[in-house]
Amino acid sequence: MEVAQPPGKADKMKYIAQVDGLDFPVEILDEHHVRFGEEILEFDLAAVSGQPLYSLIVNNESFEGYVYPDEGRWQVLLLGRSYSVNIEDEREKRLRRSENGNMVPDHEFTLKAPMPGLAIAVLVSEGQLIEKGQILAILESMKMQNELRSPFTGTVVRLRIKAGESVQQKQVLLSIIPNVSVPS
Repeated sequence: MEVAQPPGKADKMKYIAQVDGLDFPVEILDEHHVRFGEEILEFDLAAVSGQPLYSLIVNNESFEGYVYPDEGRWQVLLLGRSYSVNIEDEREKRLRRSENGNMVPDHEFTLKAPMPGLAIAVLVSEGQLIEKGQILAILESMKMQNELRSPFTGTVVRLRIKAGESVQQKQVLLSIIPNVSVPS
């Protein structure tokens, strides 16, 4: 049996959005309002004709972005940048932290093309050490250049593209393993 709560007293849905390794608190207030950090935003989100393309309106400003699931996370291409996003509620995050102890991935990360396009630059090579946030490749799609960045510090273990090659959406571009420092 479900017990109704008095108006205005219902639990709001609280989440942590991890975007390229940075945490952002998000609270869903109602169908068209969220609290993002300290700011309350009015929003609307709609899929565009069954594609991974979404129309997003935030405080009366319109955006389009590609969003698709990728190995338990979301890949988001917005305003010419690609973001790796993980969303979990506060309870899930606390449980994961208590189980793992740290936030560095313990497995290989595969970077996939967020949309079809042309690899205009590949800025890394196999075996190269890379830093979190470093630009790995630049894809051009729909006359926009999109910088694909590393979500963590690591090493490029497989490189599957070259500058000048066409890529398809979700095509594997490269793989990275995290650099984990071992305590002495």
